[in-house]
Amino acid sequence: MRRGAGGGGPGLAAAGGRRLSVLNVAEKPSVARSVASILSGSGNPPSREGRSRYNRVFEFEYNIRGQPCLMLMTSVTGHLMELDFDQRYRKWHSCDPSDLFSAPVQKFVPEDKLDIKRTLEEEARKCQWLVLWLDCDREGENIAYEVIEVCTAVNPHLNILRAHFSALINREIHEAAQNLDRPNPLFADAVDVRQEIDLRIGASFTRFQTLLLGNAFNLDFAGENRNIILSYGPCQFPTLGFVVERFWEIQSHEPEEFWAINCSHDSEDGSASFTWIRGHLFDYSSALIIYEMCVEEPTATVKKVNHQEKRKYPPYPLSTVELQRRASQYFRMSSEHTMKVS
Repeated sequence: MRRGAGGGGPGLAAAGGRRLSVLNVAEKPSVARSVASILSGSGNPPSREGRSRYNRVFEFEYNIRGQPCLMLMTSVTGHLMELDFDQRYRKWHSCDPSDLFSAPVQKFVPEDKLDIKRTLEEEARKCQWLVLWLDCDREGENIAYEVIEVCTAVNPHLNILRAHFSALINREIHEAAQNLDRPNPLFADAVDVRQEIDLRIGASFTRFQTLLLGNAFNLDFAGENRNIILSYGPCQFPTLGFVVERFWEIQSHEPEEFWAINCSHDSEDGSASFTWIRGHLFDYSSALIIYEMCVEEPTATVKKVNHQEKRKYPPYPLSTVELQRRASQYFRMSSEHTMKVS
């Protein structure tokens, strides 16, 4: 379990007017640049290179509820840490696959993220506050606590705060900066649990079925020197089951003929189409009888006319979260692709 970050309320008035150095961390470089541009009021805020050439450090002045601050804005690139088993359990033949359900695991910063870690450590040493600008979901909260772990290791006295926003627009960003709160350790713990379950189930079942069945199949694409891995994923396999089940339903579907009655009236004022409330019938004889009744009595009486005014307003600007959701739903675009296009 995680400890709370900072404890109590945000504590924004603790410096007595003295200028504070504030380390701000976003989830990716593009967000760091956008937030820095908005808070600094400059389209191109001054910046310098960090240890990672992709994650620059922006510097500018800003007041948070009347408190003068020197803002240092930088970023990570998604998760800063990875979860894996201790070294002695990482080789395939080091243990029985079932032992992985109880084997110790550890979170660590991988080699390709060490430069980002060094940047955070260097900037955190000279700051009094740490403000987290990660995405406002459970995954973002988990990344926030990875940043907290790295920064508090070199400066345990940091006042840790969380910015909540849903769009990279002026009003949202300024409001988030003026209403800082504490990060939620329960959200981060939930992601840790999910990651550990995925790791233990995926690794143990992948090793088990690969060692058991790896030589039981003759695969054309497998060369002589290629190792066959029969991967198992706790999310992918149930999803594949849904896809296969739906495919079987489509394949076994037997189409049935149906009949409907369409009615329309043409006049000088235009054409009106009427919809049969029953929709359609699967019985040809019944549909034919009703059709003949209509032909024999072609005159109909309009009993009621309803008038309804509809107004179509221009759409509201989308928040980042809603934009990504709709792009994924309607255009099958990933969140990263959506942000690049927008």
